[in-house]
Amino acid sequence: MIDAIILGSGAGGGFPQWNSAATGCRAAFTGDAPARTQTSLAVSADGRNWFVLNAAPDLRAQIIATPALHPRTAPRSTPIQGVLLTNGEIDAITGLLTLRERQALSLYATATTHAQLEANPIFGALDPALVPRKRLLPGQSLNLPNTDGTPSGLTVSPFDVPGKAPLYAENQPSQPGETIGLEITDGTHRLVFIPGCAHITPDVKNRVRHADIVFFDATLWQDDEMIRAGLSPKTGARMGHVSISGPGGVLAELPDAPAQRVLIHINNSNPILLPQTPERAIVEAAGWQVGQDGQRFTLGDAA
Repeated sequence: MIDAIILGSGAGGGFPQWNSAATGCRAAFTGDAPARTQTSLAVSADGRNWFVLNAAPDLRAQIIATPALHPRTAPRSTPIQGVLLTNGEIDAITGLLTLRERQALSLYATATTHAQLEANPIFGALDPALVPRKRLLPGQSLNLPNTDGTPSGLTVSPFDVPGKAPLYAENQPSQPGETIGLEITDGTHRLVFIPGCAHITPDVKNRVRHADIVFFDATLWQDDEMIRAGLSPKTGARMGHVSISGPGGVLAELPDAPAQRVLIHINNSNPILLPQTPERAIVEAAGWQVGQDGQRFTLGDAA
């Protein structure tokens, strides 16, 4: 079995973004559209022990909103066994600081992302004696143990995905392992998590095609969306995100995605966030779900 909970489905800044009065954000502020925290996913093979994929800045609120992640024994405990990072972006790592209260768990990332964390002394607040840093190597599978050493029942296979350096490291040379996807299996079922993807490669297509469920980057509807809305001078390509629409976009490049296909990491400017838009109708007609915080998916029978 693989159990998956969307902890957050929004892109950086969440939805609504605190300083945005754009159309979608106004709807979210007034409750006319569902609010979203920043993207993170929780996965489990038994419904008891969980791994968090990306530590969003909203992680504390996400844990509180998710009973499966609540502590169950005193005085301190957590069902979270580890955190797996797909990159070193601010919206993927800041939530690590929420986990600093002397709690044993493992932190998995590529050598590049670990180095980015180590370069900032604030992340030393996670005592390495309690939060060991473990290496994800693209192309190599890793069985994920629980913190007590017992098997979790999950295996992760990280793989390279086109991306870019985190915003704070863009003045440094590009490094391998800056952006990865995660393929997670219980031996029978396969989940693929790709919250950031600059363009869709043959390997990405193959991973998606053979998954039972995929959670895929849906940051922008079109590449110049934020420029048109007067929100930013950056295109999606400049930010390291493929668009949903257009040539080379998600809809065009992933027509044979699995039956369970979920869009995540959705920017507050994206019209698919609003239920009655033509863009929302297009993605739903193509078989994609617009991911929402708190959604739960189960592959296989409960343990």
